[in-house]
Amino acid sequence: MPTAPLSALLSVALPPDTGGAGPVTVRPADGRDLKRFIQFPFDLFGRHAFWVPPLRMDVAGKFNRKKNPFFEHGDMQPFLAERGGRVVGRIAAIRNGQHLAKFDDGAGFFGFLDAVDDPAVWAALFGAAEGWLRERGLTTARGPADPTLNDTAGLLVDGFRRPPSVLMPYQPAYYAERLAGLGYERAMTMWAYFVHAAYLEDDRLRRGAELVRRRTPGLTIRPLDRSRFHEDVAAALRIYNAAWAGNWGNVGYTQAEALHLASELKPVLEDDYFLFVERDGEPVAFSVSLPDLNQVLRLVPDGRLFPTGLPKLLTYAKSGLVNELRMALMGVLPEHRHLGLDALLILETIDTGLARGMVGCELSWVLDVNTPLRNSLEKLGAVKDKEYVLMERNLGDGG
Repeated sequence: MPTAPLSALLSVALPPDTGGAGPVTVRPADGRDLKRFIQFPFDLFGRHAFWVPPLRMDVAGKFNRKKNPFFEHGDMQPFLAERGGRVVGRIAAIRNGQHLAKFDDGAGFFGFLDAVDDPAVWAALFGAAEGWLRERGLTTARGPADPTLNDTAGLLVDGFRRPPSVLMPYQPAYYAERLAGLGYERAMTMWAYFVHAAYLEDDRLRRGAELVRRRTPGLTIRPLDRSRFHEDVAAALRIYNAAWAGNWGNVGYTQAEALHLASELKPVLEDDYFLFVERDGEPVAFSVSLPDLNQVLRLVPDGRLFPTGLPKLLTYAKSGLVNELRMALMGVLPEHRHLGLDALLILETIDTGLARGMVGCELSWVLDVNTPLRNSLEKLGAVKDKEYVLMERNLGDGG
């Protein structure tokens, strides 16, 4: 597994000037302040060795009430913390209507969390976010989620020596310490597995895939069909929501959310990495893998595609610098579980990736309680590369 040299670890950003020891003020980041909200992580981590700058237009799109279908059922409020006129932190308080409709557990969420390492700043930010959640009758704060568990979610607590894969978060170690200091506790652990071609248990996987085909006749694998893009997205949505329905915290995608995500990813989706397993012509399992564009997004440090970012990104992406994948989604219909269809999807993805010069693949994230999938990945030769958590606090505990 590739690791970074120690010298890279030393190339980190210095915290911005926090304006001395003056009071911290927090206010909603509406209107023009949203640009400052989006800018702050660039100021905080712009020179960090492993932080990957997000595309500003993608972050802005999350808060666009007209375009983001999350707002059809949910709401969120971004906040900025300032001291001495300088931004020192940000957070968003989130009400997820789909989550509440399914679980009815009073859980609200926080996300888009970034702050300097100062307890006063963290206390002020969470005071504002938790107050917003309480005003809406919510009794628990959980996160981070930007804004749902189907988006970028989780807090990195182990695996700081590698940059994150595409659409995965990266936070420094003090984030977990500050959350614990505010009374937040681990609600769930999620793992990012990594498999490198050099350590791939290839023969075992191939033997397993051959056994699956012999035991279950009528299986075929096909890639995404762009001529019926919406139909394929609908099939993947049906499988995903059925497959994940019983998983901890899972709400699934609405049809509008699935189409919105697919449209955003369409320019970078490669058909052969969006796979379906069909049984007698009917889709029963699928997976989506993405080239790890974070390997080149790090080379567009201002997060702007225009006027120069997009040409740079396209040039870098075609230069061979992208040599890893992330398998971001997988689902098997419940009635077809235990047939080994996941092995077929993983093998097909690996074969395609190896043919295109890919040397590794992250499979993330995997819930700690998903023992069957974890066992399968470890038998394949995948190792735990990063540990993420979701943390929560009962809003009746002080505050």
